[in-house]
Amino acid sequence: MASVLDFQNVSVMRGGKTILGPLDWQVHEGERWVVLGANGAGKTTLFTIAATQMHPTAGSAWILGERLGAVDVFELRTRIGLMGPALLSYLPEDESVLDVVLTAAYGILGRWNEKYELWDESRAQALLTTLGVRELGERKFFTLSEGEKKRAMIARALMADPELLLLDEPASGLDLGGREDLLKRFEVLALDPLSPATLMITHHIEEIPTSSTHALLLKSGKCVAQGLISDVLTSENLTLAYDMPITVTRIGDRFSANAIS
Repeated sequence: MASVLDFQNVSVMRGGKTILGPLDWQVHEGERWVVLGANGAGKTTLFTIAATQMHPTAGSAWILGERLGAVDVFELRTRIGLMGPALLSYLPEDESVLDVVLTAAYGILGRWNEKYELWDESRAQALLTTLGVRELGERKFFTLSEGEKKRAMIARALMADPELLLLDEPASGLDLGGREDLLKRFEVLALDPLSPATLMITHHIEEIPTSSTHALLLKSGKCVAQGLISDVLTSENLTLAYDMPITVTRIGDRFSANAIS
């Protein structure tokens, strides 16, 4: 099975301090990973490398078969779907929901003079339908609720038919109903045999989609555990990662965690 991500002895240093690594880690086609850890664990740094927006200080980071530092990252980024809060600051205030999704076909933010084919418009509409927001296509993006914005941004991340999908806390800020609706839509996407390998950052194991296959647990930039999700998300591992006694409960394919008083 081909590697989508291959981190070999990757480290990142800032101000003389190692904030990630050294880390050896692989993501293969068809896998859906979640990355967890306390604040400052290194999740965002890892995510930023995977998005080709940062190079490691040491080691080798291979993304979709290309090594960072020896590839045109602007071309590589067209093969990666990205959803995260940082993108919102670059969106024009008057952009429609449909155009937020459609412009991903060109890898840009903000509709200009580019032309789109009927296939592009049909795909954008289909993705908005899958994510449950097709009827909002003509609305201004910034008039949407938090949950509606997240669904539209996930549709955007999928627009270019990526080989790797990166999701930064997609369920954060949602109420219980919004979270559960979003997780069900992830299940639908996972049923597609052509769906891309996925890397999701989350702070809460209750937000992990049931379709997730693997997990990476970080602490102070280092790996506590990685592998099959059922092997990683244990009471022992989370207790170690968060420096407090934690009990993990699993019902079906859903997890929850509680601190032990």
